[in-house]
Amino acid sequence: MDTLFGNYVAVLLASVVGFMMVMSALLGSRLLAPFSKERQKGTTYECGMLPIRRASTNVGMRFYLYAIIFIIFDVEAVFIFPWALSFVDMPGAPSAMAYWEMVIFVGILGVGLAYAWKKGALQWR
Repeated sequence: MDTLFGNYVAVLLASVVGFMMVMSALLGSRLLAPFSKERQKGTTYECGMLPIRRASTNVGMRFYLYAIIFIIFDVEAVFIFPWALSFVDMPGAPSAMAYWEMVIFVGILGVGLAYAWKKGALQWR
């Protein structure tokens, strides 16, 4: 039982140190950074020209689709590379099961890609 929790001490310590570093950076920037309360500070900067429209514009739905597709294939890469490294070392029957599980995983992602392709999400307009 001690070895089980001993493995997580480093993770807990790294999480606490990381949290403290982020909080100290945020607090330091709040205390040390110069802040201006002028009205022009909040306007959009467009290469030295006067702003044409408001800074808060609507983002098209297709950009969200691109982001979701990117996340899907990024997650696929995150899972496939460690799987490929551990698959080489698997002996016998577990490797066959792991192979078919990955085939199913890639198949599900392929269905998602086919759906996005059918909906026209992969065409830049």
